[in-house]
Amino acid sequence: MFEGFKPFTITTQSDPKVDIYGLSSGDASSSSLPPLLLVHGFPQTHHIWHLVVPQLTSKYTVVLMEIRGYGRSSTPPDLAAYAKSAMARDCISVMDALGFGAFFVCAHDRGVRVAHKL
Repeated sequence: MFEGFKPFTITTQSDPKVDIYGLSSGDASSSSLPPLLLVHGFPQTHHIWHLVVPQLTSKYTVVLMEIRGYGRSSTPPDLAAYAKSAMARDCISVMDALGFGAFFVCAHDRGVRVAHKL
């Protein structure tokens, strides 16, 4: 479904530490295309982007991540860990780990509320 994408799991340095799962078409060292982070909504995972991604990969280095509590990402037990600002910090951690200091973002549903905190 996401041919050519590489899976990743990045552990954030937040408290609590969270493992964020995702897929990337490249990183800063392997692509000269501008980075685009796609953030899913509720109650979805990165799979919602499967029809959109093929139209984006020629113009962007596409990064798909599953926000905490969804899909293969960690599920912290404390409700306070699900603040949109905490999820936004996860986005920054992922993009930093991939070598992107600046990036575009496209979000859907609950992901928009996360993106707003970036």
